Amino acid sequence: MSFGKRLLDARKKKGISQEEMAEKLKTKGPVIGRYERDEMKPSIETAAKMADILNVSLDYLVGKTDMELDKTMIKRIQLVSKLPAKEKECVYVFLDSFIDRMKLQGIL
Repeated sequence: MSFGKRLLDARKKKGISQEEMAEKLKTKGPVIGRYERDEMKPSIETAAKMADILNVSLDYLVGKTDMELDKTMIKRIQLVSKLPAKEKECVYVFLDSFIDRMKLQGIL
């Protein structure tokens, strides 16, 4: 999926209009439309601001991942990665157990 398509999808999911997005980026609505149609590519700084506004990772917008990780999830992952090894392992055991339970219940 292209940058423009991902941008369009993420913007619509957040309920943000092109005009609102443009205002937050200090540009005009038609520019957002050009990005979404892949007629133009934003600078890395603008793309990073878009990701922040849409609460998705820059990796998602540029197609490096299909996971729409929001800032809260990224923050949690960063905090877990800073834990000592023993505590990290406890988090992983709990998470694995929870995921297995959800699979058994047919939720995942």
